[in-house]
Amino acid sequence: MIVDRLVAEDLEAFAVFAAHRNYTHAAAELHVSQPALHARIRKLEQTIGRPLVVKQGRNLLLTTTGERLAAFANDTRARAADFLSTLDDVPPRPLTLAAGAGAYLYLLGEAVRRYLDQAPGGLHLITADAEATLDGLRDGTADVGVTALGIPPDDLAHELLCQLPQVLAMRPDHRLAGRRTVRLKDLEGEALVVPPLSRPHRQSLERNLLDAGIDWSVAVEAQGWQLQLHFVELGVGPAVVNGSVRTPRPLVTARVTDLPPVRYYVLTRRQQSDKRVDILKGLLTRLTQ
Repeated sequence: MIVDRLVAEDLEAFAVFAAHRNYTHAAAELHVSQPALHARIRKLEQTIGRPLVVKQGRNLLLTTTGERLAAFANDTRARAADFLSTLDDVPPRPLTLAAGAGAYLYLLGEAVRRYLDQAPGGLHLITADAEATLDGLRDGTADVGVTALGIPPDDLAHELLCQLPQVLAMRPDHRLAGRRTVRLKDLEGEALVVPPLSRPHRQSLERNLLDAGIDWSVAVEAQGWQLQLHFVELGVGPAVVNGSVRTPRPLVTARVTDLPPVRYYVLTRRQQSDKRVDILKGLLTRLTQ
């Protein structure tokens, strides 16, 4: 049987490789040579009869089978760690939460603090964008994920965490500063502080502005809410940010009424049995709504 040929050391090696997607870093963590790691993964591919890793440009990606095997390997590691935690003097493994920098800064802080106060084993935090969060859940390197999504994927369990408006952040001397709400047409002719073009928020904003027929320009591209707001403070231009972002004084905000809300979801793999996942999900849901 194939299962008889799945060696625990090979599964462990693949789980570590899946977390890094890099032979050099994974081999260093495993304290083996790169050729030895290559050999273990080739052995797994031969055992299963399907490729596990593909190269795309300079990046190494897991195939669908690779993602499923990584999830199985990580689940096996987690089950072993949970069993060992029932023995005397063996602490439980930490639960892993993956979320974006903005979510950690503005949404999840209190839930993380309370979880650390009450749950055994601690919490391992990973900063990841939406794509990396979903990948981490699928391959088992994350137990819980929080991210903003347009449509949540069907292969993961998901629950709406919160729904936030999009707001225009600006200096108090801006022409729209006295208003509580604005519409996209009010941004006609504006030079906006925006994220890089690769970011989902930028793509969504550009699409909505285009649909509304708004003529606008890029004042500066900035990665992360804090840097965007810094440029707003400097007078470079206003920025559209999500409603969770705490704007520093003296900046003011106005809700953009015809932009869709930002929906944050908490996601897990289906059929997870770790009670700590339910504890963390409960805290996240209660403290962000």
